[in-house]
Amino acid sequence: MSPFRAPGRDPEGSGDLVQAHRPAVEIAIARIGSAEVPVSGPPELDVDLSLAMISARAPELRRSLLAWWEVHGRHEIPWKLHPNGSRPADGEVLDPYGVFVAEVMLQQTQLAVVLPYWGRWMVAFSDLEALAAADEQRVLLLWQGLGYYSRARRLHQAARQLLFGLSEDRKPTAPDLDGSGLWPPTLAGWQALPGLGRSTAASILSSAFDQPEAILDGNVKRVLARLIAAPAPPARQLAVFWRLSETLLDRRRPRSFNQAVMDLGATVCTPRNPRCEVCPWRGWCAAYAAGDPARYPVKEAPRSVPFQVIGVGVVLDGDGRVLIDQRLEEGLLGGLWEFPGGKQEEGEAITATIERELVEELAIAVEVGEELIVIEHAYSHKRLQFVVHLCRWLAGEPQPLASQQVRWVEPSELDAYPFPAANTRIIAALRLRLAEVVAPEGAGQAQSGGSRSAA
Repeated sequence: MSPFRAPGRDPEGSGDLVQAHRPAVEIAIARIGSAEVPVSGPPELDVDLSLAMISARAPELRRSLLAWWEVHGRHEIPWKLHPNGSRPADGEVLDPYGVFVAEVMLQQTQLAVVLPYWGRWMVAFSDLEALAAADEQRVLLLWQGLGYYSRARRLHQAARQLLFGLSEDRKPTAPDLDGSGLWPPTLAGWQALPGLGRSTAASILSSAFDQPEAILDGNVKRVLARLIAAPAPPARQLAVFWRLSETLLDRRRPRSFNQAVMDLGATVCTPRNPRCEVCPWRGWCAAYAAGDPARYPVKEAPRSVPFQVIGVGVVLDGDGRVLIDQRLEEGLLGGLWEFPGGKQEEGEAITATIERELVEELAIAVEVGEELIVIEHAYSHKRLQFVVHLCRWLAGEPQPLASQQVRWVEPSELDAYPFPAANTRIIAALRLRLAEVVAPEGAGQAQSGGSRSAA
């Protein structure tokens, strides 16, 4: 399969179809069936043909994309600019730290979500030294709400590794790129840091140092999949997609080109309702020629996602303090604080779940009271329903049997601790409930005081 100019679809097309390859393209497009590919036997991609055609058209594709990007690109991304707001010239170095933080935040997260977090982060931890010196709990608190908290822990670890922890075999062997001596000059050097895969590492080198490294994020995969009408999901053909990205890369302007492809995917070649009428690559796009670009990238057949009910206890002592515990340093939510609880067993009442879990995890006895809130929360690999009850502490000194530590805190102090997103909704519900309890008491006192005054 290969990109080609489609007759009748592109009034601006040059009409110089690559006649020798058109039959192969049309046969390949015709054999693509459902947009969902079964586990066995996806159609094969004619890699050599696709790469040959991309290579032949690469100069035109680069020129058209960069011309479009100069007018329509996202040129206000703060870490892609100098501190004074000016755009960098080709070859100029940008602040590597700001780019590094942004690229980690952008893993699995959209730009619009990242922007305010990045701004707050750069105020709190303005450089690598400030981040490396920070307490992990403060790092997690700044990350709260961004999800995938292991990214924050690994970013923190990477900062310390860059400053203090480079072993002799990982120290740069080539000259550093900005004169500071801090930043790895190679793709392998960046990938040696925790949490950085090839695309993130390449994007840092490209964005900060204008190095000729190809990238392959979600936007780029979608654009390339449509450009060649790939008949199988990109995840099954990563080596092919890396070769396509490398073939297309403008090695004279790698920073601009990579950003242009990402901007094309984010604003024009979108997952749903792509705006093909304004796409600079429309005339070369095999998915557009096939008549249904939205069916690409081809998706895997959907898998069932397990559903679990979690019983959660918001435990209050006689002084109105709340019991929280800190998760172990493992998994997506490692190191965060939460209200204790656990999975409901089959046939078990949710109140019994909470009682059992608090004995098993904290060695305490409680009286389970009224339901506080029910929360539905979806992860990529499972769906959870949190059923939350207020509880009264009866006996037992809380012990961290399945956590790092436990702590009694005032409700007003909860904002000082990093919690997963679902727990922040529990906090809001708790404060609302406590306010409802206090308000009638206050109203009664005012009414009683008013009567005495009148008497």
